[in-house]
Amino acid sequence: MAVAPKSEIKSEFKMKVKRPKLDDLDISIGKKTRLYRMLYEHGPANGTLMILPIDQGIEHGPLNFFANPPSEDPDFQYRLALEGGFSAIALHIGLAEKYSRKYVGRVPLLLKINGKTNVPSDDNSFSPLTACVEDAVRLGADAVGYTLYAGSPSQDRDIRQLNEVRYECEKYGMPLVVWSYPRGSAIEAKGGKDSLYAVDYAARLACEFGADVVKINVPKIDETKMEKLPKPYNTIKLSYEEAIAKVVHAAGKTMVLFSGGSKESDADLLHKAKAALDNGATGLIFGRNMWQREFSDALKISAQIKKMMLES
Repeated sequence: MAVAPKSEIKSEFKMKVKRPKLDDLDISIGKKTRLYRMLYEHGPANGTLMILPIDQGIEHGPLNFFANPPSEDPDFQYRLALEGGFSAIALHIGLAEKYSRKYVGRVPLLLKINGKTNVPSDDNSFSPLTACVEDAVRLGADAVGYTLYAGSPSQDRDIRQLNEVRYECEKYGMPLVVWSYPRGSAIEAKGGKDSLYAVDYAARLACEFGADVVKINVPKIDETKMEKLPKPYNTIKLSYEEAIAKVVHAAGKTMVLFSGGSKESDADLLHKAKAALDNGATGLIFGRNMWQREFSDALKISAQIKKMMLES
């Protein structure tokens, strides 16, 4: 099959990509019920998702809390999720068991069930289980989160582990949210973890492996690494918005959440949020961009994001 000319590839993703709706998903009643709560009973409640993650204590260590010392107490994020009107909070089992009791029923729980430290290099990234789907059921969670390192040399056991989690999610009617992150030496050799090739591949893998929702980063077009990308990615030059539309398209009927990454200026954060929502994303999962601020400032930017989502 001939590859479309660069101009055709580019123009295809100038079109607005359709955002999957809950009714578009062929999922069980249990999954649909839990997703409905997050999509229509909490947060913007208009079919979009606004999720506050606090898994960085495992993934990055305590250093992320130095920018705003009160945020080291998970009650800070829980209060922000409640008062800021988030769709859910995403965290690991220890924090869920120790800090969620007074927020039960008011802040939906997305339980992360695998994690790793960032002490070793990313060359052979693998995230072992830290909890199970039964824990999510026991804690009244509305979804589970799993981190897949797409392209890692450890992908054989990662994919097997994800398959076991997916099976348990089907068994219990629990939505599966996959953090699909390109990692490993092979990914770096082919243009890096943030390239369009890598993020596009990660989005597609989540769909093909059975994720209901995928969390990905916005791809970056780095002219200095273009020659490393596999064809035809090495000739595709999309705008910021077109790159977002491309990876949302690759995810198919899997709802897409875009990550906020490191703390940005208000203008940059709002631009990222608008570009994501305008180009087919179901929602946003912004952590450090929210809770590395003083509480009043975090509430203010959360309100701006929520207003934008209500208008999307």
